[in-house]
Amino acid sequence: FFFIKSILTFEMVIISVKKPDGDGFLYETTTTTSNDDLIAQLCEIWNARLRVRILAPSLRELGKHGPMKKIEEQGLDEVKEKYEDANLIKNEFYVADPSGLRTGNGPGHELAATLNRVADDAEQYCDKSQVQARKNLTLEEINDKIANMRGAVMMAFPMGLPEWDTIKLAMDSVDGLEGTGVGAEVMDPENAALWVAGKEFMKGQLVSDRLGKNEKTKVIAKLQKSGSGPPQREPAVSEEERKAMMAHYFKKQEEMKKLAESQDDDYLASAWADSGNMKRSLQGVGDIRAPGLR
Repeated sequence: FFFIKSILTFEMVIISVKKPDGDGFLYETTTTTSNDDLIAQLCEIWNARLRVRILAPSLRELGKHGPMKKIEEQGLDEVKEKYEDANLIKNEFYVADPSGLRTGNGPGHELAATLNRVADDAEQYCDKSQVQARKNLTLEEINDKIANMRGAVMMAFPMGLPEWDTIKLAMDSVDGLEGTGVGAEVMDPENAALWVAGKEFMKGQLVSDRLGKNEKTKVIAKLQKSGSGPPQREPAVSEEERKAMMAHYFKKQEEMKKLAESQDDDYLASAWADSGNMKRSLQGVGDIRAPGLR
């Protein structure tokens, strides 16, 4: 018996979600997907990336300076010991946290290296450079990266992190981002809107109602909170192009300025303006100079 394995290629609609600051990601969908499902899926990717944005740098700090202190205990250890007679617990890997937010009791170099590695891996997967690399993100993959970070934290601190630690809060769910630097950016699918080319993806419809039925489509989209109105349109030229145009304009302006400042009769010093130059050239004495002249 001979088994023939057929390889099917599926064309997908590529949604390039772009934020005003240039951050963004690619996501695959189909024209038969409902707009409600698409918006919900994009919100999940969006929020998962926010969790990684908080978790990755926090894991690095965890590796260096250990778990977070309670809010009322935060402050520089040196100050607390000197002026508050604080009796601090310090393990063999203690390194004082210059921010005063963490205990200083890290897990040691090897486990810190593991924390750094999984943090870097998650951060790189979610980075905006993936758009240039044409790599589409999936929620499953991001969740795997978060699971790797969770596993590394459990290895470093088997007893777990305190309930007030930012890492524990962000690990548990997107709700743990409240009060962090990205808390205001969290997207609720019920209150989110998706826009492409100044037109909103209306809920209750399909992707094909907005983009047509061609699966080989790629669009730049804006995901934002409902009620914000249409997003600002993309500039006609990129920031790099604008800078190049300004540099070219400045150079031409300087050239015109130098030309305007030059004397009107400057050309008289040129060889082509010498009335006797042609005669001397024909006589073969054009290059003859008096001794000592160059």
